[in-house]
Amino acid sequence: MDSILILDFGSQYTQLIARRIREAGVFTEIVPGDMKLMPELLGAHRGVVLSGSPHSVYEADAPRPDPIVYNCPVPVLGICYGAQRMTWDSGGKVQSLPDREYGRRPVKLAKTHALFAGVSESFSSWMSHGDSIEQLGADFSVIAVTDNNIPAAISHNSKALYGVQFHPEVSHCEFGSRILANFVFDICNCKAEWTMQRYIDEESELIRKRVGNNSLLLLISGGVDSTVAGALLLKILPPEKVHLMYIDTGLMRKRETVEVTAILEKLGAKNLHIIDAEKDFLDALHGKSEPEEKRHIIGDMFIQVQEKAVAGLGLADYFLGQGTLYTDLIESGKGVGKKAQVIKSHHNVRSPLVEKKRAEGRIVEPLDRLYKDEVRALGRLLGLPESVVGRHPFPGPGLGVRVLGELSREKCDILRAVDDIFITELRSRGLYDQIWQAFAVLLPVRSVGVAGDVRRYGWTAALRAVSSTDGMTADVHEFSMKDLREISALITNRVPEIGRVVYDISSKPPATIEWE
Repeated sequence: MDSILILDFGSQYTQLIARRIREAGVFTEIVPGDMKLMPELLGAHRGVVLSGSPHSVYEADAPRPDPIVYNCPVPVLGICYGAQRMTWDSGGKVQSLPDREYGRRPVKLAKTHALFAGVSESFSSWMSHGDSIEQLGADFSVIAVTDNNIPAAISHNSKALYGVQFHPEVSHCEFGSRILANFVFDICNCKAEWTMQRYIDEESELIRKRVGNNSLLLLISGGVDSTVAGALLLKILPPEKVHLMYIDTGLMRKRETVEVTAILEKLGAKNLHIIDAEKDFLDALHGKSEPEEKRHIIGDMFIQVQEKAVAGLGLADYFLGQGTLYTDLIESGKGVGKKAQVIKSHHNVRSPLVEKKRAEGRIVEPLDRLYKDEVRALGRLLGLPESVVGRHPFPGPGLGVRVLGELSREKCDILRAVDDIFITELRSRGLYDQIWQAFAVLLPVRSVGVAGDVRRYGWTAALRAVSSTDGMTADVHEFSMKDLREISALITNRVPEIGRVVYDISSKPPATIEWE
């Protein structure tokens, strides 16, 4: 099977590059960008991609590839930092820009090139860098420029070395998928042989070999990720060996436990355990307001409650299953290599107790190479209904990261009521399926208002709705003002504790989708 090797220098987009190429039907393998490249490794792939990075190439500790990559027998594409690395390593110059190039930026082709076959002479790219190529490396030429005449793409005159200073893997980049396809198919001559069914086959073999005849316990929330993980594990392993445990943390949405129970029963699970742990979680979180501390506490409490519950089940030498996605890993600084940055800690990734179990090799994460849209595709392939597969994402820490600041049962109840009105209205107005994720946030802010003739202070609720394909980037959903006004009025009328409603119009990046 043809494949592309990706050298990861710590970029938040590395796995997105892999996902875009897999989406086109070609397998990808990711390795640390600074690892020693053996000839047999390079020979096993049709092409190489050098990823972006949060580092600058002129830094003393900047990650750099094995020099053999520039003389390997297959084509090499450098993306952003990868292009700058290629320039620097060939004697060129890279310097810091006075103004960071970020977001959409027009690009114009300087010459005809196979990398841009079928691409308009000018198009909108997606930039994310503070450095730029000042002087080309030896024997390189410019093949595209930005509107301020900065090199946007380069090519070696005699070797199959190419670089772009923008991010074709990001969905906001016009013709991005076409540019990657040109590299993969026309330049590297790959054949499209990678499918989701192949992923299932490979993951099945790996999990059966690893788990053997042991039991596996999957912590499940009823959201898309954990439900698809449960369906896949029930397909791979004997159902009597798979235990599904749902922990009601008191941080769930309205009617969550009832709906989750119904979903899990339809999966055909033989072992379903519903644990009421609301008091445990709220007591542990009492007085805590710092987001990372809350995430760690929730992660630890999940494991503590799970271990206590498992003690009564008689399970021995069991594996712990999680519906972790690759977005969880890379945002928690768990990308390939040592250069990945922490954006926010996910409780199922960086919790000390989860780390301990991971070190013991007792965690199984069948979705950890997939993005949200791929998980949905996998769920459909496994036969899950659209009502489950199309459900909006819900964070593992639940309302713990949507009630900003200190938590209480009262605040969770207020937010549950607001969120239920918001989501119900989106469904009734035919908007739910147009939105990738929507939810409400309770802000630790009270403002003056008027109820009838009475002056009062009420809490502020923020509504969030975004459009995305993979969760790595997201645009705000553009509601009509009529919809926003009517939904806001319903919330303030039906939830008396709320005195003000605001709408979050931030994109990702620079913001994340969740507030904490």
